[in-house]
Amino acid sequence: MRNDLQALVDEVAAVLGAPATLEDRDFGLLAFCAHGSSDGAAGDDLTALDAVRTRSILSRGSAPAIRRWFEEFGIAGATGPLRTPADPDTGVLTRLLLPVRHEGRPVGYLWLLDGGRTDPAARDDPALAAALALTAEIARLLAHRSADDDLGGILAGALAGSPVARDRAVRALASRLGEQTPLALVALRVPGAEDRRLPPAGAAVSGDGRLALAVTLSRPDDLRPAGDRAATALAGLPRDSSAGISAVHRGPWRLAEQEAQARAAARVASAVPVFSPVARWDELGGWRLAAALPAPDPAVLPLLADRVLAETATAYLDAAGSVARTAEALHLHRQTLYYRLGRITALTGLDLADGDTRLLVHASLRRAALP
Repeated sequence: MRNDLQALVDEVAAVLGAPATLEDRDFGLLAFCAHGSSDGAAGDDLTALDAVRTRSILSRGSAPAIRRWFEEFGIAGATGPLRTPADPDTGVLTRLLLPVRHEGRPVGYLWLLDGGRTDPAARDDPALAAALALTAEIARLLAHRSADDDLGGILAGALAGSPVARDRAVRALASRLGEQTPLALVALRVPGAEDRRLPPAGAAVSGDGRLALAVTLSRPDDLRPAGDRAATALAGLPRDSSAGISAVHRGPWRLAEQEAQARAAARVASAVPVFSPVARWDELGGWRLAAALPAPDPAVLPLLADRVLAETATAYLDAAGSVARTAEALHLHRQTLYYRLGRITALTGLDLADGDTRLLVHASLRRAALP
């Protein structure tokens, strides 16, 4: 969605030869293009001169006073191109506004710093006509996003808040998605809490910035739509982001359980290359147990402090205690491997020949590998 909006804004800027800025109905910045002319010179000059546009880009939106100033010119009710005047006292240049409306409803504003070149009433202007056609496509995308965001808001309520609010949101989801529709939850893990990019359409955003998506399926045994949705969402997120897909249940009645599964799968996907970048809960195997642990067992902490011995223990346990396969995987002589296994027992007091101990150590080693 974000990439599509940016491409359309770039096209409008090129068609009209002017820097362009796309904002939503609340004046939140969605996309901008600094260069309108082919060489970029005119666009750079105008962008540098307009202090309001600069502040809007830096703060990702316009201040309330600026919003009120523009609304005085009737932008909220505009159904066609509109020219707003310059205001030298505040550093505002004249703008061409292309209202972004879908089915008669305003969904955003597309601003062009064209220096007053385009006549908004000149409907026979081919450049203006092309820009308006592109604006209609922007409106369609924003309208669909708005509908998805409404769903994301309901999902957020179902995953957080008071028990009463959750119950109300779950019932709203059931009404909207179907009481028995197969449903999977996708959790997205984004590294760096400082990232403030536009979340994927339809995402539930929790108070701590966690992202989740509800995906309806045509069949309970076909998770491809959830995988496709996860891949699409990750394409618009920072590198090293990961996703997890929960088990499938009919209707939204077990969302809390599905969220825990999806978030655990996303953590595994972020740490284990074989599962990256999208992991499914039903394919995690023993990693489910590791993800459920609050922390590695204290008895394993001395082992974790020695990287070589920890890697040796991991390889040995991954190979189900096979000395031959472990030595081959680590490119070690068997006597060297026996020596390291002895050091592990001496260091921790744990005997890896014991089944219960193997389970404890293996799960703890895997838990330590997870974020």
